[in-house]
Amino acid sequence: MGGCMHSTWDNTIHSRGEPSPSEAPAPTSAPNKMPKSVSITKQLASIKALKKGSDLEKAIATIALVFRNASDPDGKLGKATAKNLLQTQFRNFTEREETKPKYRDILSELDEHIENKLDFEDFVILLLSLTIMSDLLQNIWSENTMK
Repeated sequence: MGGCMHSTWDNTIHSRGEPSPSEAPAPTSAPNKMPKSVSITKQLASIKALKKGSDLEKAIATIALVFRNASDPDGKLGKATAKNLLQTQFRNFTEREETKPKYRDILSELDEHIENKLDFEDFVILLLSLTIMSDLLQNIWSENTMK
């Protein structure tokens, strides 16, 4: 399963030459970005549909808000920015993973072809790929099976 996600990530990054349906320009009626000074918690609280949302819905909304707050006006995320987000906002999942070849491969993709940017789909695939291989995920599963 991990290999499948990794190969999907590779294909997504390398297929930037041709636009996919997910790369269609955003409609002009897309909501404006919230100021970056507003915390994610406050941004989530302002979304009426999430008032009674599940933990999973709020988790996905958090990913979307983090991406949107860091993306450029075209809704794309520079690779350097993505790498910085991983190192600052996702560090518990990426700490001590540097020795794993798959981790190094994924991160090296962010250092190559820096002119290419990630859309939201690319970013989510990146997060899922790193999560699946992380020791933290294994620890979470071990902790929950012991209870």
